[in-house]
Amino acid sequence: MPESPYDDERDDEEPLFASNSPPPINAPLDPPDDDDDASIPLMYLHPGPDDKDDPSLQPLMADVDYKSAGGIQPTPGAGRPSDDDEADAGAARAASLTEALHAEGFSLFEKKCVLINREIDAMGMGRYQWYVWSLCGFGYFLDLLWAMAFGLVLGPVQQEFGFGNDQSGNISTSFSAGLTAGAFVWGVLADIVGRQWAFNLTVLIASIFGICLGAPSSYSPFLVLTAFTGFGIGGNIPIDTTITLEFLPQNKRFLLALLSIFQPLGVLICSALAYAYIPKHSCTPNFADPDPLPSCRNSAPGVECCSKSNNMGWRYLMFTLGAMTISLFFIRTVVFRMKESPKFLVYRGQDEKAVEVIRHIAKVNGQESKLRLESFEMLESEHDQHSGTSALGGGKSQRDLSLGKKVGLEFQRYKLLFSSREMTRLTILVWLTYIMDYWGFTVAGTYLPKIIAVKNGSLNLSLDFTYRSYLLIYFPGIFGVALGALLYNVPHVGRKWTMALSAGLMGASIFIFASVNSEASNIGLNAMEYFFQSMFNAVLYGWTPEAFPAPVRGTACGVASFWGRLFSIVSPLIAQSLYAKGASGGGDINAVLYLAGGVTLGCVISVALLPNRRLGTQSM
Repeated sequence: MPESPYDDERDDEEPLFASNSPPPINAPLDPPDDDDDASIPLMYLHPGPDDKDDPSLQPLMADVDYKSAGGIQPTPGAGRPSDDDEADAGAARAASLTEALHAEGFSLFEKKCVLINREIDAMGMGRYQWYVWSLCGFGYFLDLLWAMAFGLVLGPVQQEFGFGNDQSGNISTSFSAGLTAGAFVWGVLADIVGRQWAFNLTVLIASIFGICLGAPSSYSPFLVLTAFTGFGIGGNIPIDTTITLEFLPQNKRFLLALLSIFQPLGVLICSALAYAYIPKHSCTPNFADPDPLPSCRNSAPGVECCSKSNNMGWRYLMFTLGAMTISLFFIRTVVFRMKESPKFLVYRGQDEKAVEVIRHIAKVNGQESKLRLESFEMLESEHDQHSGTSALGGGKSQRDLSLGKKVGLEFQRYKLLFSSREMTRLTILVWLTYIMDYWGFTVAGTYLPKIIAVKNGSLNLSLDFTYRSYLLIYFPGIFGVALGALLYNVPHVGRKWTMALSAGLMGASIFIFASVNSEASNIGLNAMEYFFQSMFNAVLYGWTPEAFPAPVRGTACGVASFWGRLFSIVSPLIAQSLYAKGASGGGDINAVLYLAGGVTLGCVISVALLPNRRLGTQSM
């Protein structure tokens, strides 16, 4: 068995489940210890080249060729058996697998997931998986592309619309309100109507409202459009992470964390566009100058003021980002149309469609799938209804339920998050981590760009220099994500301590930034903050879906994101009240920074208390 990142932490702990009873579907599944090989469930078997001659494993290893890395690919070559022979062989393998899985007490849904996982593992990381990973990555790209935009336009928008520092957090609050509703609604819909619909609709809604953001001439319509844009963007991370997990081979799980590399790319692109538009198309004197041009809304007629016509830079930015979002929707719906997740289809009792999706994936990858509908039918015929029945009733039986019972069944999904002591502990700590993480980076993302501009203005540094420095600040985020993905599976470090370390250093960099002000520190400390923020979120977003089974995966990720987004509504309101207490027009900068850094440090505690689970194994 491969070494787990948490092996050194498990020695003194009691096992989560008795060795003679199967883990329930409502908890993440852990493989047994190395000295219990006889009872290892087949779902944890990842045979290597030396296992080819083991007769006990032959039913699982028909028609595969093992490479030195332990991965498996379909065996090429001539003399392929006929369709009837393949069907018979598939049925025989399913019968052998059924007997073994039945002995482990898995539910019917879990057994079918094992077959799907075996087939996806056999195909490896093909073209279809890379397409899905890339498109989901661009969902991550949009998430921070838009979030960063609102921080970058806060200064010029405030100067033009003429609102005070006590309303400066309303933009972030409106966006977060939309993100919160989106995270909750889309996360749940992904488990009800399917991943495919949610995957496309989120981008469509964001593109429609996003491109309109450059049009408003007053603050209130701008806030409304911001909220609706956030509603579309809010579903991206929970849905895209869920989709990626369900199409990835087991040995490519690190790509979940690597999805987050698209986020700093989004920030960089947004910063580059802002640098191109805002310094050249803003009112002069600008918002960062000691005596900025007043808003025409707050000025007497005939007095020189900041108007729409001489402050178009931020509007150009919004139009451009909206066009980019529409382009992604076009790619998702026309260029490459993703199929529905086979695990979702199986859970909904649509086994035949699930098999068709697997065959389609194999075809795109230039391979041939050996999964047959007969394999699922044999699992059903052999399944004992009294052993390991899914708590959510997944399967064909769902199609015969009344609407009321189906609604009740969906509410059972939430009960699974609290169905055991370990699951309750995991759920609550994940929620707390998301709450503090979103709180910290929302305040930082909203106010750091303006705080940097104000600090640079006090040093007589130009607005052009400030927006150019954003590129230097956010570029290291790419390497933060890469390092997080690298440490994802490192023994004795892994997910847990990578998150704890990065959260601590992220909070520390904000506190240090509050106490210094120089050209070098304004760039270096903020670059450090974003590096560790990117590292932390890369691991957190990749780790979360691994901890929950497929029937509640979208819900679990969506609800966790919902709580984070909910508190990201509150945090800018508190920050703006602190910011408005400053004696100067620049606001109370340090109070805002202490608020962001202090809450971020709380993630260190919540992450350290997470259950020490062996992750990176078979995902249901």
